[in-house]
Amino acid sequence: MYRFIALLRAINAGPRRAVKMEFLRRVFESMHLSDVETFIGSGNVVFKATTKNAKTLERRIEKGLWQALGYEVAAFLRTNAELAEIVNCRQFRLSEADGRDFNIIFLADPLCERLRRQVMALRTDTDEFCVHGREIYWLRRKKQGRVGFSNVPLEKTLDRSFTVRGAKTVKRMALRYACNA
Repeated sequence: MYRFIALLRAINAGPRRAVKMEFLRRVFESMHLSDVETFIGSGNVVFKATTKNAKTLERRIEKGLWQALGYEVAAFLRTNAELAEIVNCRQFRLSEADGRDFNIIFLADPLCERLRRQVMALRTDTDEFCVHGREIYWLRRKKQGRVGFSNVPLEKTLDRSFTVRGAKTVKRMALRYACNA
């Protein structure tokens, strides 16, 4: 059995997308996935599968969620080892040291060089990005009285589905699941 962490987009993102975690667990179990757990109410599902093919599982989960919920939900799978690598990256350690807000943007596939450069060009005085594999590390400095960076430029640049998690959430998941593989 192989353990995965599914990071789902559009779960509990507004009143029309409210999903009870018990229901979400049952949907995953109906797809013949085992040891299903949810982690906080924002679409993080940990489970075991008999296959280690993440792409096949992502498609199966997205199809199952479409059937159960009636709307598209993108799934981004990571293994225990991948989650541990994310929280051990240089950017993660730097963000904890200086108190900036820090988010991880999860992608299905690595960005091509052109898209990587376009994401890097979104850098501002308060926001910086680092692309590494299938993640974009987003460090945010807050300025008093100023509106923060919107996801809209990022959505337009990427032109693909992604989901965002705060560093604290990712670290808590890694401590709970990646360290106890």
